[in-house]
Amino acid sequence: MPGVLAVGDVIDDVLVRPSGPIAPDTDTPSRIERTAGGSAANTACWLASIGVRTALVASVGDEDLQRHADLLEAAGVAPHLKASERSTGSIVVVSQGESRAMLTDRGANEDTAPEDVTDALLAEHDLLHVTGHVFAGPDRDAGWRDLFARAARAGVTTSVAPGSAGHLAAMGPDRFLRVVAGVDLLIAGLEEAQLLTGLADPTGAALALAAAHPLVVVTLGSDGSLVATRDGATPVPPVAAEVVDVTGAGDAYAAGFLAALAVGASDAEAGARAAALAALAVARVGARP
Repeated sequence: MPGVLAVGDVIDDVLVRPSGPIAPDTDTPSRIERTAGGSAANTACWLASIGVRTALVASVGDEDLQRHADLLEAAGVAPHLKASERSTGSIVVVSQGESRAMLTDRGANEDTAPEDVTDALLAEHDLLHVTGHVFAGPDRDAGWRDLFARAARAGVTTSVAPGSAGHLAAMGPDRFLRVVAGVDLLIAGLEEAQLLTGLADPTGAALALAAAHPLVVVTLGSDGSLVATRDGATPVPPVAAEVVDVTGAGDAYAAGFLAALAVGASDAEAGARAAALAALAVARVGARP
């Protein structure tokens, strides 16, 4: 069975769904739920939910190590978690239909390093998926580039999801592109693709990224997605869904695409399967299945 090794963040999410517009300086009745999240962890859990053998490399606070390992194992993910003296990362997500705002403290995720992915772990998997938040913090750029080179030498397909436009802006698009140069697959949201290329047009941005990567996906929210190679861009229609919470939709999309890719599906079929999984994600509360 093909295996995917995910690398990136584990987060404790505090999901807030206000009953209406947030009223300044007073109470706004809301639904508040605490769930586990983190882009890489979410993608790993979605992968496992559809039968893909999946492992996760990440860092959490020492006091939370067993709790998060148990949650991942219950979801079918093999955890490779590093204990940190920092607290586990946390995010307050204010979710209002198709829009959301996130207040983020990456915490222990700052400690995740490329050296945490051993050659032995790479040898056990067919695909390496890294979420871009992990490039933040200490400058480990040479190490991340070396990780992608080690994966290539091991015959492991490499995939990167940038993480967020805010993260990219803080890191710098040029620096990000240097780190991920040559990876096999780049899965970016529209705002991320626009920031990375300086192009507003979704197709133009996808094709520009495809000049540097064999396969590029640009997700467009309710407008579907684009799958691009150097030969052109193919639109993938969205799957209709009643939107409850968009948190984790991009992570689910990535999981659907990677799962299809791992079993040899065509690019268009991978996009269709990814869209179907993303539709499941937005129709429920929380970022994991």
